[in-house]
Amino acid sequence: MRIGADIGGTFTDIVLVDDQSGLFRLGKVLTTPSQPDDGVINGIRQVMTRDIRADHVSHVVHGTTLFTNALIERKGALTALITTRGFRDSIEIAREHRYDMYDLRLKRPAPIARRRHRFEIAERVLADGTVRRVPNVKEIEAIAAIIQELGIEAVAVCLINSYLYPEHERMVGEILNKTLPHLAITLSSDISPEIREYERTSTALCNVYVKSIAERYLTRLEARTREALSKEAGLYVMQSNGGLLTANQAIEAPIRLVESGPAAGALAAAHYAKSLGLKDILSFDMGGTTAKACLIVDGEPLLAPEFEVDRQYQFKKGSGLPVKVPVIEMIEIGTGGGSVAEIDALQRLKVGPESASSVPGPACYGLGGIRPTVTDADLLLGYLNPDFFLGGDMRLDRGAAERAIDSDVGNVLGLDTESAAWGIHQLANEAMASAARIHAIERGRTISQFAMFAFGGAGPVHAYGVARILKLSKIIYPFGAGVMSAAGFLTAPLAFDFVRSSPVQLEKIDWDSVNLLIGQMEQEGRSRLSDTLKAGDVSYRRWADMRYRKQGFDIRVPIPDGKLGPESLAQITAEFERVYEELYGHIVPNTPVDIISWRVIAAGPKPRFDLPETPRGTKTALKGYRKIYVPDIGYTEVPVYDRYNLSAGQKFDGPAVIEERESTVIVNGPGRIGIDDNRNLIVSLENV
Repeated sequence: MRIGADIGGTFTDIVLVDDQSGLFRLGKVLTTPSQPDDGVINGIRQVMTRDIRADHVSHVVHGTTLFTNALIERKGALTALITTRGFRDSIEIAREHRYDMYDLRLKRPAPIARRRHRFEIAERVLADGTVRRVPNVKEIEAIAAIIQELGIEAVAVCLINSYLYPEHERMVGEILNKTLPHLAITLSSDISPEIREYERTSTALCNVYVKSIAERYLTRLEARTREALSKEAGLYVMQSNGGLLTANQAIEAPIRLVESGPAAGALAAAHYAKSLGLKDILSFDMGGTTAKACLIVDGEPLLAPEFEVDRQYQFKKGSGLPVKVPVIEMIEIGTGGGSVAEIDALQRLKVGPESASSVPGPACYGLGGIRPTVTDADLLLGYLNPDFFLGGDMRLDRGAAERAIDSDVGNVLGLDTESAAWGIHQLANEAMASAARIHAIERGRTISQFAMFAFGGAGPVHAYGVARILKLSKIIYPFGAGVMSAAGFLTAPLAFDFVRSSPVQLEKIDWDSVNLLIGQMEQEGRSRLSDTLKAGDVSYRRWADMRYRKQGFDIRVPIPDGKLGPESLAQITAEFERVYEELYGHIVPNTPVDIISWRVIAAGPKPRFDLPETPRGTKTALKGYRKIYVPDIGYTEVPVYDRYNLSAGQKFDGPAVIEERESTVIVNGPGRIGIDDNRNLIVSLENV
């Protein structure tokens, strides 16, 4: 048996799977922000009933937004930077680019290391990797003394061109370890051995900033899960790229975990898409705090070599801190069930990004929240059953929701409760549809050609409205949609990714050097995975970061397996042109091409994850009827179905409500609804 545990901003989701018996058990509890591991343990206790032996659980797979939140809220360690003389201010100079040239009050995220905590040493490695000047030991020791005097808790070391020659960084790291053994240290050549010092510096700073938080949290969580289950129960952590790490490996590189929860949701969508025979699908995950959209293309989520944290503006690239680690590519916006609705200075309705989270929560939770949220609006529109939220474990207060919406929205805009609630709901839908459309356009895709895979606690409530806006033809709601990210953890393999920058002109490649470089990365992958996997169980995927000569940025291109040589040139060039045309709609003939970096992912086999089967029988699924808000019609009485009693092959038409413990599917308009053999609820919108 295995357990997946996902900590969200509002709820902590748990999935327990027994690969032998087919048991598929779900849990959902409120997140505990002050001590996040409490929520995980509470959720494990919820699914571990008397009929399940705790010592039969082999491991727990976990994902969390804890480290992302620490970066955004600046709750990490007091951090310093050691860099090459002359490069102290590179993290503030950044790319010398205004992400919005017309914004006179443009904001940038504050640097992780303040200027007075950034130190320079006299050393230099040239652009070809040769050494111009070796660091002075006494100078490094003097800096170490200042660091100790200032009470610095963490240090990032990023020297110019260290991706080609890391020995100087290692020398600095060794001296710091010897003189200040309590210090958390990250070398940029370890965490991100890539070209571009600004991005490399930012990545090293972000990693070391949350390193001590990761060590405390993961060590405590591992001990508590073993106490709750057994001493043999392991703890694995999801990376942003969709692979797993052991807890000890994650402590060394916590920056690889910052998008772990959303990554798991995308993996779940890809797994379900394959079972349904779909190559292209839009993963739509809406929880209590945020909504995420991710494109699954040819059965796999798209990967990006970097992303940004602490963006000052949602859709503006360059407004956050760059992090150079691979991540499943998605767009995330601050629209969730707990997103607060308010009126701005121009008397416009605004939803998010501020969230009520789990504490104090939406007004209807009755936990102290008084501001209106998306969940409050959904309740008043009839989309949520106040007596069946979390299966009846949590009763919702309709009166409190009505008072909050009337006070903060309706009365201000002169709207009745119904219109104000619908405005909040629809504005949230429009924001999420806009984000998904932008995400697809930026990747050269047509969003209307994708089916939607909808999950998350609030996703099934809003998916139909978002799909109608995007003109999608099909929506798939998996069984247990409210905890699907936790299920995604259980589809992920153990994996490591590696990158080495070695800029070269394609026509002048030294193939022996390339094969040696790729071989070293593959060997390192085997070594990292050797504790848990046999060498024969490890597979590899390769890419090259390529661009037309004199272009500023590169694209990720798959390259062939096996030994590379002159005969590989035509295939690599053809793949580059295919990917380039897919992204930009054209190629540039007769233009020379450069390779900037080489990438390898070493991964173990994907674990078995069987989808739950739909029982066949004659149970009555119809629970009754209730009034919900239907656009252009108003409140209309529609059938309410118990999802647990729906049978394979059963079909009915919308509008309808389908309830399960962790989420509610709302079809507030026309559509043909059916149940397949794996308990997926599929809504066809082809003729709508």
